[in-house]
Amino acid sequence: MTSSRSTNLVIPVLSAANFMIGMGAFMVIGLLNPVADDFAISPARAGLLMTLYATSYAILSPLLVSLTGAVGRRRVLAGGLALFALGNLIAAVAPSDSMLLFARILAASGAGLVTPVAASVAAGLSEPGRQARALAAVFFGLTLAQVLGVPAGSYIAFTFGWRTAFVVVFAASLPIVALIWFLVPAGLAFQPVSIRDLGRTLVSLRQMVALLFTLLFVGGTYVVYTYISPLLGRMMGFERDGITLILLLFGLGAVVGNLLGGQLSDRIGTVRTLCLLAIVQACVLPSFSALPLPIVVLFALCFVWSAFGWSFTAPQQARLIGIDPENASVMLALNAGCIYLGSALGSWIGGLILAADGDTPSNAAFLSLGWAGGAVAFASLAVILLSHQLETRHARQ
Repeated sequence: MTSSRSTNLVIPVLSAANFMIGMGAFMVIGLLNPVADDFAISPARAGLLMTLYATSYAILSPLLVSLTGAVGRRRVLAGGLALFALGNLIAAVAPSDSMLLFARILAASGAGLVTPVAASVAAGLSEPGRQARALAAVFFGLTLAQVLGVPAGSYIAFTFGWRTAFVVVFAASLPIVALIWFLVPAGLAFQPVSIRDLGRTLVSLRQMVALLFTLLFVGGTYVVYTYISPLLGRMMGFERDGITLILLLFGLGAVVGNLLGGQLSDRIGTVRTLCLLAIVQACVLPSFSALPLPIVVLFALCFVWSAFGWSFTAPQQARLIGIDPENASVMLALNAGCIYLGSALGSWIGGLILAADGDTPSNAAFLSLGWAGGAVAFASLAVILLSHQLETRHARQ
């Protein structure tokens, strides 16, 4: 066990690593228009930058975490972030959209190691009863990326070119790699995991249903969020400044949500918290089918959407650790994979809706996104209720 002083240093470093992962992963939301214009591709094709990244993360993260189960956590974290940085460098110089998509797969491979391993380290270092708050602190980096990284990436892309945004992520990741190596203590105690541990989890109905909530909850959000830039451009007439402001507001809501989720979970329990969040999302997302809206209403809507949407990370992770504490690393890796698989699912659904209307989707196609996102969010409510029933039944056996 590390000292209190060491722990105080580890948490900010892990949060900083998650900040770079979040910025590199999600800033493409604001880059879709510049990338589509540069390569002369459709919005649906550009949306693959998010969909393929998310799918790759979902598939590779649990496999890589299992394969590196016997490797020191410091080495895994530093190596993963270095691989992520390399992917962003290749993206910055990609001569075609195909090479750009390959770079996104490479970056997703590195990210798939960093986020779940950081979560397991934070959970292992936290005191009993404070795991949700420790996880919220580490994942604050991801939410801060929503506040600063995503809108900054969008602004850089519109002002200096989308390639510059990827260069910034590459350059900013390198000091974090060094900090991980020098500040994260070597020899951290952890429970090694293997492919066999992964297999046991994958065949457990009880655990997979619990993880399904993450996939659907995130999926509902990304039906709309992936295409928020062209949606607001079409329906609200927003350009660089308007889109950047919306992304900044969304990020501020994410910070509030990150703090809210941990506190709610510790006070009213994980299941009640997740049910509440699913209900709010199912009600808020269809509002985007009512665009155009007054600016003040749109801003309030985006803030509430983000705050309740990003509240789920801490309670869901705390719940998953409680379901299988001895297999926490695998559960967290699969959960992180489901976050990205959910974003891929949402991006795919949104892409299908838009692509069905041709290369130049109509207003009606864009307005369908809100209803579709709300339907997926409502399905997540049904899943968390089913998961709770399965857990109750398992506890009685």
